[in-house]
Amino acid sequence: MHIFTYQPPSIPWLDIRYKDRDIIVINKPSGLLSNPGRSPDTHDTAITRLQRCYPEAILIHRLDCDTSGIMIFARTKKAESHLKIQFQNRQAKKVYIAEVIGHVDEQQGKVNFALGANPDSPPFQMLTDSGKAALTYFSVLEHRAYSTLMELKPHTGRTHQLRVHMLALGHTILGDEFYGDESTINASKRLNLHAQSLTITHPYSQVEMTFFSQHPF
Repeated sequence: MHIFTYQPPSIPWLDIRYKDRDIIVINKPSGLLSNPGRSPDTHDTAITRLQRCYPEAILIHRLDCDTSGIMIFARTKKAESHLKIQFQNRQAKKVYIAEVIGHVDEQQGKVNFALGANPDSPPFQMLTDSGKAALTYFSVLEHRAYSTLMELKPHTGRTHQLRVHMLALGHTILGDEFYGDESTINASKRLNLHAQSLTITHPYSQVEMTFFSQHPF
């Protein structure tokens, strides 16, 4: 069973990519939680670091601890409401880059398997007909020696969705300590999953904006 030991990146600052009076956008590093858990040793997170300089910052969505990339925060209650509605209504467009084990034969396709919590091993997720609908679109970007670089577009936002859907394809994400075997885990020092872009409608100007962070693998 996987035992989670939290060791956040030692660099205390955040990579802020954009800010105005309504929103702040960061490039979250791998290994940093989005928000605190119950345990006191999980209180060093993206939101708590951001609130040191911007105490009004409000969490809108989450990335897994080991996933890096674009995250957006609100600075006002009105912006929070506007952004959360976009995420709930699946109007926010998210693009992830993943490096998976082996060569994926299909150039593009979709994974449409419902997901639910594994009752015997939380927080693991599993494919289950009684779970919540989960849909991921994928395309192959590059075949490497022992892996494939993939573009993933989740239509839904379930816990561990991309990780479990890649597992279901038979191509686990490199460095995935939850769902990978020993060779897949050892293939990378981190989880090779990165939230590369996020497109939203600005809560004040109503202009569509896309925020981008190049994947690091």
